[in-house]
Amino acid sequence: MNPDSKCNAVALVCLALMGCGDAVPEGGAPPGSPPEVVDSTLAPEGWETVANQYQSFTLTQPSTVRFGLGETWVTKELAAGSVYCFFNPDPAPGKFKTCQRKTQQNPVPEPALSPACATFYPSGFALSSVRQAPAVPALAKPAKGVAVSEPTYKTCLVRATDHTADGVSGFARNDYSRRQAFNSNSTKQLVYALDGYWHVYDANTRARLKQLSGPAGDAEPQWHPTNPDLLYYLPTNGIGMKLHELNVATGATRVVGDFGARLKARWPAAMAAWTKAEGSPSADGRYWCFMVDATDWVSAGVFTWDRDTNTILGMYDTHGDRPDHVSMSPSGNYCVVSGDGAGGTAAFSRDFSTRTQLLGISQHSDLALDANGEDVYVAIDYGSNEGDVFMVNLRTGVRTALFATYLSGTATALHVSGKAFARPGWVVVSTYADGGGSLQWLHRKLLAVQLKANPTVYTLAHHRSSPNGYWTTPVASVNRDFTRVVFNSNWGNGSDTDVDTYVVELPANALQ
Repeated sequence: MNPDSKCNAVALVCLALMGCGDAVPEGGAPPGSPPEVVDSTLAPEGWETVANQYQSFTLTQPSTVRFGLGETWVTKELAAGSVYCFFNPDPAPGKFKTCQRKTQQNPVPEPALSPACATFYPSGFALSSVRQAPAVPALAKPAKGVAVSEPTYKTCLVRATDHTADGVSGFARNDYSRRQAFNSNSTKQLVYALDGYWHVYDANTRARLKQLSGPAGDAEPQWHPTNPDLLYYLPTNGIGMKLHELNVATGATRVVGDFGARLKARWPAAMAAWTKAEGSPSADGRYWCFMVDATDWVSAGVFTWDRDTNTILGMYDTHGDRPDHVSMSPSGNYCVVSGDGAGGTAAFSRDFSTRTQLLGISQHSDLALDANGEDVYVAIDYGSNEGDVFMVNLRTGVRTALFATYLSGTATALHVSGKAFARPGWVVVSTYADGGGSLQWLHRKLLAVQLKANPTVYTLAHHRSSPNGYWTTPVASVNRDFTRVVFNSNWGNGSDTDVDTYVVELPANALQ
């Protein structure tokens, strides 16, 4: 059975729940067999039959779906997208079943702007896609929580933190572009401090809510995809090989994955399991990819893990060729291993049986969903003739150039954020540290980039951060529905640590 037949078209996640590549489940005909005809009127009140076993169907909004027959069902909360009608565990092996959708769904609210930006945008507002390089106009550093109009691009800009007034050590910054700063409903925001502590802010009022107890230093916190109070985190640098879940509202914590014994059975000297700061789980939080470091930080291997079944799905020996980082793709179908060694950057299937080369080295990048819901790797290739920003489809291996960065003798550094899983087909790119010539259209900006050949590129704002070491990089990150983009800035003062976070808020229909 071709696993792509049921997984490669999923818009948000591979929620097929049969696990791509599994054997045909017990009972019934394999996928592709003529389905039995099921009378949809047999569904009880409050439910409607949407598919027969082994068929696919599409959800236009998050929904409650059950799989089974009679009084025996497996029920799941699913995101919008394509769904394959077979859930594990099979509720009735050997019997033909259906998928039913709950008809009385909880209403899905429109993505809301914060109070500061709620009345900001006039009717008919449109983002600018003009590729020009205007001078960056002067703008006084905004007061925290006050909406200001970005002078050139007329977007709603809000300063989210004031590290001095907030009592946050050294700086209050967004951690990284490849990490989701906002929780599932964009009501909370993660902020990182110079002393290694993590803080949670109210994403609407900008109030600092608390300093977290548990995550410290490079703990790689990841928000739960649907529960706005939960996040996952690792022990610092992955030492101890456990994944924790923390309720940020109550402080309760538990271990959801203890990998130590299983990893030591394969790699006896294993001591750390992590992504090395740049990885993420699948968009639904189910599938994870970790790299394993042994004593003296010698690379032992990489493994994939299923959170829902607490099962290690595949292991791969690196023989000391240490990745720069690893990450799961949004669908959960691929583990991407990024490195500067002989292997370069490659996408592996979950069981490591197949491999697709993406780039010869590791570059700033992220994994995203294209408009068809397929996994893509988006990065910059400084070795290409034009310094292309490009994407590669992980299923097909097809590479598509998005735009050139070597313009009029210039070069620039950039980061990519592909975390807008509910708005597939777009990424955020933040550029900084340009040099070699005159200011070009892409420099010193936050950009919304369409994932297609000859893409539309919207400029969202100038970030106004003067480069002075790593902490001053904007590392812009986008929320799930592409209505908020967070970035760091020293606001042109040249300091290497006087850095706060700022947010550009966008109307829900801004990307056309």
